[in-house]
Amino acid sequence: MTIDDIRLQINELDKQLLEIFNQRATLALEIGEIKKQQNLPIYDPKREKLIFERMKKDNPGPLDNGAIVRIFERVIDENRRLERLRTKEG
Repeated sequence: MTIDDIRLQINELDKQLLEIFNQRATLALEIGEIKKQQNLPIYDPKREKLIFERMKKDNPGPLDNGAIVRIFERVIDENRRLERLRTKEG
């Protein structure tokens, strides 16, 4: 396998990640709408802690758990930002 072959595989994975990130954001927006209707806060630290614990438990590596948590912190932070923006618009 060549570097170009591997890069093609990475490009395909990046495309899949992009689709998954956007699907996750769409679902987070749906949750944001429900939270808004029920007058619940956007930020739920208990839920985030559960996500991080589940990801660390399910992590097969080679990324260490610290890296996994940082990645998911960023994803969740961006979803929360999107929820806040949507809430201001609505």
